[in-house]
Amino acid sequence: MTKIIFRGTGDSMGVPRIYCKCKVCNEARTTGLNRRLRSSVQLKIADAGEVWIDCGPDFAKQLEAADLRAIDILLITHAHFDHIGGLVEWADACRWTQKKGIAYAPTEVIAEINDRFPWLKNQIHFHTFDQPITIGQWQVTSWRVNHGKNGYAYAFAFLNSETNYKWVYCSDSIGLTDEQQQPLVELDLLIIGTSFFKEPFAYETRSVYDVVEAMDLIAKWQPKQTLLTHMSHDIDLANDYMLPANIQFARTGLELNL
Repeated sequence: MTKIIFRGTGDSMGVPRIYCKCKVCNEARTTGLNRRLRSSVQLKIADAGEVWIDCGPDFAKQLEAADLRAIDILLITHAHFDHIGGLVEWADACRWTQKKGIAYAPTEVIAEINDRFPWLKNQIHFHTFDQPITIGQWQVTSWRVNHGKNGYAYAFAFLNSETNYKWVYCSDSIGLTDEQQQPLVELDLLIIGTSFFKEPFAYETRSVYDVVEAMDLIAKWQPKQTLLTHMSHDIDLANDYMLPANIQFARTGLELNL
């Protein structure tokens, strides 16, 4: 069995934003319903140990919430700070525990990480993830997706060859081409990033789909279940957005058994 646990569901600045006094940010500071660390998921995979997708600047807090001191495998979607900001802290932990970290990322992502943090490879072994890899019972594939004004990211598809169950993690994308959309068709589970419900800014200035755009695509792709992550302070989990029954917002700590 595999368990997915959402450890972070926020966008690049998280919620609350330090400068903001909006309703959602103020609520996040008090009751915490909308408190969102940077996007990351923990995967508990039989015969593979503790697997995480992305390692942002909230990594230490997320590990504490999971009651963990180490992970076994890290998958990295792209080299933006909200997805790799915790690598320095992880490398330091690897140095003190004398357990070298294992991370998988596409070649161009590894190159960007090494340019910014050339010493990390002393403590973390970066494996190229340009071809499918096997993690426990899952065959995992990466492919490049458009990330709007922020360039590119990668999405990851997980396929269980015994059950034919397929799910995808695609946290940072917008303007996907037909080819980039192909792996998103008829999934059992889709996890996709949506920063705003209806983003007010010009399309060419944006980097992630909004909920309205995602729902149109979901109607086209027909996944059985969809969870929305990478949310900004525009989305208030106390509101009823009248989402279809098979679409919901991810919440910190939400667990799914696959």
